[in-house]
Amino acid sequence: MNYFEIDYKKAMESAEILRALSHPLRLSIIRLLDEEGTINVNKIYSSLNLEQSITSQHLKILRDNEIVLTERKGKLIFYTLNYKRLSAVASSTLFFDELTRERSKRKKKQQVAA
Repeated sequence: MNYFEIDYKKAMESAEILRALSHPLRLSIIRLLDEEGTINVNKIYSSLNLEQSITSQHLKILRDNEIVLTERKGKLIFYTLNYKRLSAVASSTLFFDELTRERSKRKKKQQVAA
């Protein structure tokens, strides 16, 4: 049997990132940022018909997980997607998908051989 070592601290961090990405409102914010590029919070909540406080709460979660980057210009804060971070998340989830598919194939072969 093949095993791989899991860094549980990194696994927990990854789970937090995936949790941040899995909320429908945050996905809407991510989609909007991907379409628009760099935008401020006012445009985000007005475009998505959200309350400012709710938008800010979701942006905080995205910031805390380094999914969005911020830049202050005067009194306004502008948000952009951190594509490097999103790419890393996509790569790691593909790794687990491939790992589980390979394990599933091996189990099927073992069952057929038995």
